[in-house]
Amino acid sequence: MTTANSGVAGRILVPGGYGAVGEGVTATLERWFPGRVVPGGRSAERARRHGGVQVDVTDPRGFERVLDHLGDVAVVVLCVEPPDATVARICLERGIHLVDVGADAGLLAAVEGLRETAVRTRATAVLSVGVAPGLTNLLARRAHEEVGGAERIDVTVLLGSGERHGADAVRWTVAHLAAPTAGRRLRTSLPGFGRRTAHPFPFSDQHAAARTLGVPRVTTRLCLDSRLLTALLFGARATGLLRLAARPGPGRLLTSLFGRVHSGGDAFAVRVDAHRGGRRVGYAVRGHRQSRFTALVAAHTARHLLHAPWPLGVVHLDEITELSDLPARLAPDGLTLHRLVDGASR
Repeated sequence: MTTANSGVAGRILVPGGYGAVGEGVTATLERWFPGRVVPGGRSAERARRHGGVQVDVTDPRGFERVLDHLGDVAVVVLCVEPPDATVARICLERGIHLVDVGADAGLLAAVEGLRETAVRTRATAVLSVGVAPGLTNLLARRAHEEVGGAERIDVTVLLGSGERHGADAVRWTVAHLAAPTAGRRLRTSLPGFGRRTAHPFPFSDQHAAARTLGVPRVTTRLCLDSRLLTALLFGARATGLLRLAARPGPGRLLTSLFGRVHSGGDAFAVRVDAHRGGRRVGYAVRGHRQSRFTALVAAHTARHLLHAPWPLGVVHLDEITELSDLPARLAPDGLTLHRLVDGASR
C-alpha cells in the first residue's frame, strides 16, 4: 500500500474554526503545533479577533485565494459542511491533506470519488471523523472483527439535549429529522442512561461501515437524553410534521427552536452491536460534550496525519489501524469504554 511521508511541515487551516467543534480543534492543535494553526470562518471581525483568516467554503475561488495567501497549508480540518465536494477537490489537487468532520452521507460519498486525485498528488483525506460518524465507525470495526464478521450491525447514538451545539450541527440535525429512513426503532441499554428507545436516523456511519466492513445491514439510530423530547421529535416525524423542515421558512423556525432547547444534560453515549448467527459483540462509549469529543477526534486525526505514514487516497477513520485505539486513548479526557455482554458492561 502506498503511504504518505511522515513528518509533514506546514500550517493547519481550520475552516469553521470559530464554531463549537472548530474552537476545540483549534485549541487542541495549537497546544501540539504552536503557531501553525489558522482558524477560519466567514466573519472578518472574528478572524481579526482570533488571529485567523476569513474563509467561506461556499466560495471556491475565495477558498483558493486563502490557500494561496497562506502558502504553506499542509492539512485542512474541515469543521463546517460545504455544499459539495469542491473544497475537498481543491485541497487534494494541491496535495493538501484533509480531515472532514462532516456527517452527510451523500457529500462524503462524493469525496470518496476523489481517491485517484489524492493518490496522484500524494495526499490523504480522512472521512467519518468525530463521534458519529467517527467513534461509532471505530467501535463497529472492533465489534465486527471480534464477532468473526458481522451479518448485521446496530449503532445507537444518544445525545445530550442540554449541550449547546453549533448552528451548522443544529441545522443538519433538523433537516435530517425529516429525511426518509429505513429500519425499525430499537430498545437498548446505554451506559449511564438505562433502557432507551432509539429511532433510525441518517448518520453517515451506517453507509460508510457497510462499505468499509462489507456488512450488508448497518443501521444507526438516535435518541436524546430527554425521553420526553425524544418522544416529541420522533412522534412529530411519524405524523409528517417535520417535513416542513424542508421548506426555508419553517426550516429556519424549527432550527431556531431546536437550538434553544436545553432540557437535558451534556452527556452522550454511543453503542455498537455486531451480530453473527446467535453471537453478539457490543461496545459503547460515554462522555460529556459531544462537540468537544468530535474536536478531539479530529485533532488526533490531524496530528497523526502530520506525523505517521498514512495510506494515500480517501479513507474513513476506521480504516486507519493506527487510530483503532482512539477510544481508549481518550480516557484521560473523560471518555469511558465498555464491552457489553447481554446488555451489561464489563
